[in-house]
Amino acid sequence: MATQSPTEDWKIWKSILQQAGVRDVRVHDARRTAATLLIEQGVNIRVVQQVLGHTRVTTTERYTHVSTPLMRDAGERPASALWG
Repeated sequence: MATQSPTEDWKIWKSILQQAGVRDVRVHDARRTAATLLIEQGVNIRVVQQVLGHTRVTTTERYTHVSTPLMRDAGERPASALWG
């Protein structure tokens, strides 16, 4: 079996971006975006962890960002629970 050059993944990634007509981003950035979008869609963090292949959920937590609408929703839920 032939070994793949260390830059082959990078070249393939760049080709995919170009073919898709999207701006140039690092794979790392795309993984963070995917993680955040999954969380925003309500996917459980343990599932996101598996998708990204992380062994620790703390790594997945560092990968994701919480959006303003999610923060607003979290703030409104206690009021809704208490006062309807």
